[in-house]
Amino acid sequence: MYTHKKNILQLAALLRAHGIRRIVLCPGSRDIPLVQTFAHIPDFVCYPMTDERSAGFFAIGLALHDNTTVAVCCTSGSALLNLHPAISEAYYQQVPLVVISADRPAAWIGQMDGQTLPQPGVFGTLVKKSVNLPDIQTDEDEWFCNRLINEALLETCHHGKGPVHINVPVSEPFFQFPVTQLPDVRVISRYQGWNNQLADRLRQYTRRMVVAGQMNRRQTFTPEQYTTLYKHFAWIVENINNPTLPEQAITHIDQLLYSMDNSAQETMCPELLITYGGHIISKRLKKFLRQHPPMEHWHISADGNIVDLFGSLSTVIEIEPHAFWQQVVQLQNLPGSDYPQTWRAKVQDLDHAIFAYSQMKAIGEVIRRLPNPCTLHLANSSTVRYAQLFDLPTGVEVQSNRGVNGIEGSLSTAIGYASVSNQLNFILIGDLSFFYDMNALWNPNYRNNVRILLLNNEGGEIFHALSGLSLDEHTHHFVIGTHHASGKAWAEDRGFDYLCTHNDTELQTALDVFTQPNPTPHPLLLEVFTDKTRDTDLLKAYYHKLKQ
Repeated sequence: MYTHKKNILQLAALLRAHGIRRIVLCPGSRDIPLVQTFAHIPDFVCYPMTDERSAGFFAIGLALHDNTTVAVCCTSGSALLNLHPAISEAYYQQVPLVVISADRPAAWIGQMDGQTLPQPGVFGTLVKKSVNLPDIQTDEDEWFCNRLINEALLETCHHGKGPVHINVPVSEPFFQFPVTQLPDVRVISRYQGWNNQLADRLRQYTRRMVVAGQMNRRQTFTPEQYTTLYKHFAWIVENINNPTLPEQAITHIDQLLYSMDNSAQETMCPELLITYGGHIISKRLKKFLRQHPPMEHWHISADGNIVDLFGSLSTVIEIEPHAFWQQVVQLQNLPGSDYPQTWRAKVQDLDHAIFAYSQMKAIGEVIRRLPNPCTLHLANSSTVRYAQLFDLPTGVEVQSNRGVNGIEGSLSTAIGYASVSNQLNFILIGDLSFFYDMNALWNPNYRNNVRILLLNNEGGEIFHALSGLSLDEHTHHFVIGTHHASGKAWAEDRGFDYLCTHNDTELQTALDVFTQPNPTPHPLLLEVFTDKTRDTDLLKAYYHKLKQ
């Protein structure tokens, strides 16, 4: 009765779940599995229309009468282009319309195969969203397909109404209809702000976890407020979050999860996960929440965008995070739980990260000695990850280019920030990141409030440490980016006072100068030379100890 094509089954089930009931169906061959499936779903009212130009406007009439979202489905090729006038009308009249187009597999577009043209994005700016569904072969394909459909359907009524386009590549064979029941599908919902329904759902769970992503320092909570929040939520932060909830927040999540086997992790998984802010660093946290998904995942963001990092998103709440938490702290009768305290106890049992002379040692010592207040800039790759091993002093603001996580521009961004800052700015950066962006010091805009810790182990250590990577001598040089350069001449030429270390004694002496709270006559660059093999061995030994 229904097609065996999983992307079409996902689409049909989600159309129904999102309350879309009227579908205009146009004839053709490539859209037969769509038409066959839609026409046999009792919840749908289907209307046959031969002319796609007329079909699009007919769908607009249905939508205007019922004030609901209507779908229109067509076959591949020029049939889709005939919907363009109706799409433009729906866009400017703000009519919620879902345009569903069957398509040929991408491999055959532009190869003189029949009824083919580039269909994804064909309506340009005249639709609120355009998605191209994958041909589902794996679980990840199915998750991706589900997310794309949810995004498109939600967008029809997000910040004003309008049309969206869902393109469905259909490979042969497609005249088979063995499926008798639509699949259970995940429905993502979006709320505009706080409401009582969210409060009721919050009360249903006791194992509540919050993961706070990267944020600039903004509003803070009162001691009474964060005491309430800590009581009810296991609150996980990294230092790039600039935590507004100090004291009992759960830090060092990477080490903590590494110390737990799969069985232990299973006992600690949340029922409700709430996320806000930007990127997170910990790959282990991502893996933990993907392998042990919560019953619900709420994402809080002012823009209301769909961000499904852990593959279990159920609800997007369009509100400023601080405003959301202000509502939560006022809730009455929120059930108590020992879940947050269980997490905090595990953190307290962790071995502190203590290293011999290495990049980790240098980063840890700088962080420990940072004056208050100051700004700490963390370059990407190993530097930002190693910084998570250590406790951040109160009053230190953290900045890092984690939007795309590239190594380029870390130094330039930090120098730009420091040029308008009235406090000391400490920049922790690896050698590849520094030399890639060394022209940041070519400009004349920096002042004596800049202090750069350059970690030089003659290559990209993070590649050297990747689990399972084994490189022969020929490939090693190209992947690791080995070099024998130093920042000394460039730093001195640009007016920096230069320090360098090769052992722990030299490091401790240099740090007395590098971390002093008083301004120095010139900006400082401290270059710490280490051996990448020894650095990697020390790090692996630390994590091995956590396992025990």
